[in-house]
Amino acid sequence: MLRTHDSTNLGPKLAGKKVQLAGWIHRRRDHGGLIFIDLRDRYGLIQIVFNPKDKAVFKIAESLRPEYVISLEGKVRKRPKGSENKDLATGGIEVVAEKVEVLNMAETPPFEIDQAKDINEEIRLKYRYLDLRRERMRDNIVFRHQAVKFMRDFLDKKDFLEIETPMLIKNTPEGAREFLVPSRKHPGSFFVLPQSPQQLKQLLMVSGFEKYFQVARCFRDEDQRGDRLPEFTQLDIEMSFVDEADILSVAEELVLKLVAKLTPKKKVSKKPIPKLTYAEAMSRFGSDRPDLRFGLELMDFTDWAKKTKSDLLNKAEVVRGIKVSRAELAKKETFTRSEIDELTVLVKNYSLGGLAYITKRDGELTSPLMKFIDGKSQAIFKDLENGEIVFFGIGEERTVNIALGALRDEIASRLKLADANVLSFVWVTDFPLFAEGEGGKLDAEHHPFTAPNPDDLSKLDKKPLEAKALAYDLVLNGSEIAGGSIRIHEPKLQQKIFEILGLSGKEIKERFGHLLKAFEYGAPPHGGIAFGLDRFIMILRDEETIREVIAFPKNQNAYDPMLETPSPVSEENLREAGIQLRNNPRTRAKFGARQGKK
Repeated sequence: MLRTHDSTNLGPKLAGKKVQLAGWIHRRRDHGGLIFIDLRDRYGLIQIVFNPKDKAVFKIAESLRPEYVISLEGKVRKRPKGSENKDLATGGIEVVAEKVEVLNMAETPPFEIDQAKDINEEIRLKYRYLDLRRERMRDNIVFRHQAVKFMRDFLDKKDFLEIETPMLIKNTPEGAREFLVPSRKHPGSFFVLPQSPQQLKQLLMVSGFEKYFQVARCFRDEDQRGDRLPEFTQLDIEMSFVDEADILSVAEELVLKLVAKLTPKKKVSKKPIPKLTYAEAMSRFGSDRPDLRFGLELMDFTDWAKKTKSDLLNKAEVVRGIKVSRAELAKKETFTRSEIDELTVLVKNYSLGGLAYITKRDGELTSPLMKFIDGKSQAIFKDLENGEIVFFGIGEERTVNIALGALRDEIASRLKLADANVLSFVWVTDFPLFAEGEGGKLDAEHHPFTAPNPDDLSKLDKKPLEAKALAYDLVLNGSEIAGGSIRIHEPKLQQKIFEILGLSGKEIKERFGHLLKAFEYGAPPHGGIAFGLDRFIMILRDEETIREVIAFPKNQNAYDPMLETPSPVSEENLREAGIQLRNNPRTRAKFGARQGKK
């Protein structure tokens, strides 16, 4: 046995007792002839004291360096009064070493593991096994385990069955690029890695299991962002004989109980979780994932604009604005000209032509639009206080909403209006069933298995873009953390949706024939929801990217610096898989450059 105790079960009650410990040297300090080390194990730190009177042990202690792996025997004693460390669970005791053995020496790490300072992320990912030794990362991974366990236990008590679905499935595109897996046994044919278990969990409902869940690995070959990686984890849930309210009720109970248990210091802003329709969210906040921790709601100035002398204003489809109040500005006097220019560049990135504004300075209204706004039109701004400002978006409704939504988030960020200790959940419902794609083609707003609102079935033939879906998202602090829908369970309606999306009969049969066939054997009404587990935990842990809550993530270029992958494979492997490359980078340098590796 290499140890009898760890940092979870050492305390003053063991004073005078001998213990055997093992772990890593976290920090070493020399004080007045004594050597102290902090021994780190998975759970925390233990202070070890080496006394020079024990010459053999002390000599070994002099050779110890950070990250050496050691085991030791020693006697527990209470720390001298005044030297206790209240920040440590073991801060009331120390262990006087009597024997020590170096189990493994360590090179000097490329960064300091005992410090909380910022470290270049690429270095962290290259040496991820060292990065995971840091307290912050360890706590994130432990929290993730606790969250997943809570979810599993919760759903088990609700009589859900955890069922695994395959990782090698059929190519049935659902909106994102898929990772292809060549089949050696079937030359020229491919599996794909699942974007989600969507069709398989629906088939489980056809199978009669009624309540399913899975902590599912999913894969999408997409461009990366801070909250998106090529592989990620979902908590996947599906239920039979339910309506939208049933699913929302289960999901809401799950998240509220989880945050109460695991993040008790955080405050949930509203219970029960409020609901917004998609149309409300877009018109009030300019986003279908609004952050409700702050105000800055969009205001409609269209009627006002039509009475001005500006063609730009009075001929626009909509004019909407955001007022930044004195309370929101706080100690900031107002927005400077350079800041307004920066915000203008932001909205232009969202296809808005520019950013108009009106503000009050020294008691007088000022705006680039003042020559178009007569005294009567100015009246609605008479209550503006000095420094307060109204930003305007002018143009097509959807463009204005989305641009002002991004502006709203940026203003809140600059003014620090969002409290990280507040959890603001909101349900967004009644999404459009379809979105307009390229060349007038229709795309599914969520996915093609989403059921239309029964009241809108008559719109499918002539006005499909007006049809609403039985779809819903759960948004937390401005990020979508879960999404789902009631599914189509009737083969004729599913066939019709595929046709509206422009699929030929042949394509429907090749891609989705298995699903339509299954529906012919008595598919129950069903629906579900999937949580983006990485993103949810990222927010609960106050992290800025999901890479901080995943043990071994890829970087922003979908590359793993630690394993140095993706990487070339041998010609023999390619031949076995029946693959011939057009552009075959045979050197690691060329491949790394193509991946954007630095």
